[in-house]
This record gives sequence, C-alpha cells and structure tokens, in this order.
Amino acid sequence: MRSDVHAAPVVAPTAGDALPGDAGGPPPSTPLPRPGRERRRRRTTRGLLVALLVVLSVPFVFPTWWMASSSLKPMSEILRIPPTVFPETVSWAAYADVFRLQPFAQQYWNSLYIAVAVTLGTILVASMAGYAFARIRFPGANALFVLVLVGLLVPSEVTIVPLFRMVNSLGLIDTHWPLVIVPIFGAPSVLATFIMRQFFLGLPRELEEAGRMDGLGRWGIFWRIAFPLASPAVAAVAIFTFLKSWNLYLEPIVYLSSRENFTLPQALTQYVDAYGGPMWNVQLAATTLTVLPVLLVFLFAQRQFVQGLAHSGLKG
Repeated sequence: MRSDVHAAPVVAPTAGDALPGDAGGPPPSTPLPRPGRERRRRRTTRGLLVALLVVLSVPFVFPTWWMASSSLKPMSEILRIPPTVFPETVSWAAYADVFRLQPFAQQYWNSLYIAVAVTLGTILVASMAGYAFARIRFPGANALFVLVLVGLLVPSEVTIVPLFRMVNSLGLIDTHWPLVIVPIFGAPSVLATFIMRQFFLGLPRELEEAGRMDGLGRWGIFWRIAFPLASPAVAAVAIFTFLKSWNLYLEPIVYLSSRENFTLPQALTQYVDAYGGPMWNVQLAATTLTVLPVLLVFLFAQRQFVQGLAHSGLKG
C-alpha cells in the first residue's frame, strides 16, 4: 500500500537565512540558573549583610562591653589611655564593695518591686482607658482624649513642685507610695493609654458582637475577648513602663531621703571616696548589675514588643 504523504525535504540554511538568535529570528531559550550558583549568591549576600550589621552594632555594643569589662579592672587600668578592651588583671573586689558600702540588695529590691507594681498598675489602668476611648461612645470623647494626650507635652520637671507639696501634705515623704501612685494615674501612663487605644481600634467589631450574643456585657467583653487579644500591645506597654520606672531618677531624689529607701539610679551616685570623687570600678560594677533585668526583659519580650508597636501605629 502506497502512502500519499511525502516527507518534506530537509533544506540546509543558506547564508541569507535568519538563524535563531539573529535579528528577526525566534528568540533563543533562556538557560535556567543553576541551583548551586544561586545558592552561593544568596549565601554571599547574607554574609555581607551580617558583616555590615556587625560593624554597625559596634557603637552600640562597645559601651556596654566596656562597662562590664571595666568593672573587673582596678582604678589604674580604668583610667589608662588608650583604654584596654579586656582586663589585664581581673578583680572581683568591686562587686563585693557594691554590697559593702551600701545596702545595695535592699535598694535593688526597692527598684524591682516598684517597677513591677507600676507596670502592672499601668497595664490595668491604660488598658481600661484605651478600651473606653476606642469602643465606648460618649459626649466629648474625642476632646477628652486630646486633653489626655496633652499630658505627653508636659515635662515632669514642671509638675514636680506641686506634686511634692501634695505628697508632703499627705505625709508620704520618704516612702515609695509617690513612686507607685503618681506614674500609674499621672502623665507617664498617657503613652500607654494611647498604645492600647490604637490596638483596640484595630480589633474587629464582629468579635464583640459575637460575645454580646453569648450574653457578655461590656465588662465581660473586655476581660474575656479584648484584653486577651491585646497581648502584643500589653507587652509593648510593659517594656516601656518597666524601663521608665526602673530608670526614674528625679522623683526618687525629691521624695526619698534615707539610704534604705533609695532606688538604684539614686544609689549609683552614692559610690564616692572620702574626697567626693567617684569610685569608677564600684560604680561600673553596680551599673552592670543594674542593667541585667532590663536586658532580660527585652530579650524575652522583644517579639511582642515589635508586634505591639506595629499594631499601635508607632512603627517608623
């Protein structure tokens, strides 16, 4: 049986014909990148980025490293020019002097429990106030919130004299009550209220409607739905408040007079010699012990801290 279909003859291209890749011809196929080459490129880029971040972190890490290493040096080595990065003679005597020259353990406890009490109280008050401003509609709500925000513009030095007269009239001088009550109900809690309000504004209203259908009132919706979901904002408020209370310096100087009631920022200035000069190794040792809780709090809560800033509208 003979087939009517004939194979087309193969014609070799001539000099005038267009070849693939020439102008007018079909584009050549793009070769796929090799996985090994792409992997090496990513690894190189990541290594350069890490090296750049390490170089940029030196100005921030070096002072902390110098503080910790200098607390192990004698006075003569601390004042040496140029300074030594590592202590040539390691001495732990400064850490012993920290507790020998002052009731440092009591002062440490004072700062710790005051910061914790202020943090818990501020979270409670600011979360309720922020939820009220975000969800409860009442006459003058916006005007009242603007009035609250004005507290951010008032420096603490402006209100310290009337606060001192008020505390003195109540007989609370040389006690820790002013360091706990004033930050919770005063201007320092304004920023916390703003953060909590911004977070609650972003919560879907359908969650509250579902809780209302289940029989929850306003208080139940806040405690069972809104507040548990606000953990990122609560973490941001906790870190802000703890740091501010831990580093508070002006108010303890005004309210406290006895060493047993001193907080850490006030106690660090008391390590001086007989001539009034600073004992640098002892001060640096006390400062090293002071920054440890701050570092631990931030290391364990940094993810919630960043999430809280992102949800509150404070990100850069």
